[in-house]
Amino acid sequence: MASAQRPLSPHLQVYRWQITMVMSIAHRASGIALSVGSVALVFWLLALANGPDAFEIAQAIAGSWLGYLCLAGWSFCLFYHLANGIRHLVWDMGYGFEIPQFYASGWITLIVAVGLTVLAWVLGLYWLR
Repeated sequence: MASAQRPLSPHLQVYRWQITMVMSIAHRASGIALSVGSVALVFWLLALANGPDAFEIAQAIAGSWLGYLCLAGWSFCLFYHLANGIRHLVWDMGYGFEIPQFYASGWITLIVAVGLTVLAWVLGLYWLR
């Protein structure tokens, strides 16, 4: 069977990275990260229900620098996924399909996600002290 010399389908090495492409990939990745973080939250709650010894271990992991880093990443994913979901709802209503609006809404989504993450951490640390 002779192989035909057909061109390959376009892929990531062919396309120039654009904010719309990055935002779409990041939306899917943030959804996966939220699922993984939710499983970690369930393990933490199970440790809480299991008694003081199990909770002490879970709290030591969650209270470490790696735990705080994961929690900060999870909270960013939460706010990013929320903001980008609202962006998609606006698109579902039929608005924002011009190219400049695509780029502007992408940057606004990213700025809102970072701002809400910082705000949540500042307020959370303020209330905990």
